[in-house]
Amino acid sequence: MSISSTLIKKYNIPAPRYTSYPSVPLWENNLIAQTWEDLVRLAFRNFGSKEGISLYIHLPFCESLCTYCSCTKRITKNHSVERSYIDAVLTEWNKYLALFDKKPKLAGIHLGGGTPTFFAPEALHNLLSSIISSSEVLDHAEFSFEGHPNNTTAEHLSGLASLGFDRVSYGIQDFDEQVQQAIHRIQPVEKVRVATENARKYGYSSINFDLIYGLPHQTIATMKATFEEVAKLAPDRIAFYSYAHLPTAFPAQKSFENHLPNQDEKRALYEFGKKILLNLGYEDIGMDHFAKLSDPLHQAKREGKLHRNFMGYTTLPAKMLIGLGASSISDIHLGYAQNEKNINIYQESLVKSQWPITKGHVLTEEDLAVKDCILDLICSYETVMPISLWERLGDQNLWNLKEMECDGLVKMSGNRISVTNQGIGLVRNICMQLDLRLMENQASSIRFSNAI
Repeated sequence: MSISSTLIKKYNIPAPRYTSYPSVPLWENNLIAQTWEDLVRLAFRNFGSKEGISLYIHLPFCESLCTYCSCTKRITKNHSVERSYIDAVLTEWNKYLALFDKKPKLAGIHLGGGTPTFFAPEALHNLLSSIISSSEVLDHAEFSFEGHPNNTTAEHLSGLASLGFDRVSYGIQDFDEQVQQAIHRIQPVEKVRVATENARKYGYSSINFDLIYGLPHQTIATMKATFEEVAKLAPDRIAFYSYAHLPTAFPAQKSFENHLPNQDEKRALYEFGKKILLNLGYEDIGMDHFAKLSDPLHQAKREGKLHRNFMGYTTLPAKMLIGLGASSISDIHLGYAQNEKNINIYQESLVKSQWPITKGHVLTEEDLAVKDCILDLICSYETVMPISLWERLGDQNLWNLKEMECDGLVKMSGNRISVTNQGIGLVRNICMQLDLRLMENQASSIRFSNAI
């Protein structure tokens, strides 16, 4: 169901993406090295050693700057940086291994960036084979990586496949040449076709395309042309993201801000793209994610087993997600920790055998309870908030929920909240009303991207 222009104007406000609760800007940063080590040991002993752990490895190098990008990256054509960075990541991994009382079980690995395929196939093999050989890989493990279609070679795909990788996500964003020029992400359709066909050739069971709406020069006509090419390539999953315009934090975005669609035009782009995706047989998983009916992501949603973390929606049951590499974030259920973003400082910390963590948060019992409620809303569109938490909500939050009910976004029954079809597109706004940390920090200058 489309959202009216009146509701777009009303609810298009800054809102967290809820890849974590509390959101990163609201962490208390009450973490020291000893506390983190104690939390990791406890989490591993309580559940990590049984259900396994997942790894996110951040590989931050890119050969050219995509001006829309808000990721942590370093632009360089100097590939000699690969060796020292991989050495640092392996040193960090060994610090975690020293905290485990037994060989860890691997439930998943995801390589993100930056551009993971900036690294030579041999370099990636050295990194991953070392990690895999020190672990026990679970039968249901999911190994995936993000690839740039321009430099993801057959050697990358075959080499990673030999290590158990069978999922790849290609950053497409848009196929229109004018849009690509504006965001400095030039990749011909032919490059994407070859990368997609090679992935299938080497046995990849899931191919995802990242697409973005709200980019400069996008129109209904250009989006139609983009989706016509997408339909020919038939990826298994599509992440159809809202462009987050934060030029203060990412100055390169200023280069095209006079050519961005307005909020009504931006929403129309999303509704148009979503309609095409549904007509092509993709299911709306939630918060910009779409998957074919045969995809495990859709099956997990249908069975009520969907989860969300810093990598988006996932089917992995593991509560322990350990982030390796500069800027990466760990979520071990009991606490969060983010690594140093500066690559040189990150590497220097590990040379000195120090944890490269710069911020973190130890979750309270209340945090864990609120987190469960927000995950319920995001993954299954319904939650029952415990009375003890419900009574903690401020008058403004309760009033906002009632107003959302009047606007047709939710249905309320006491402390039960159900998101309507119309409310799905505004689920971030709905989650905000349960966000006790945000409620307590309304006066702060925290900056989130707009909800629409």
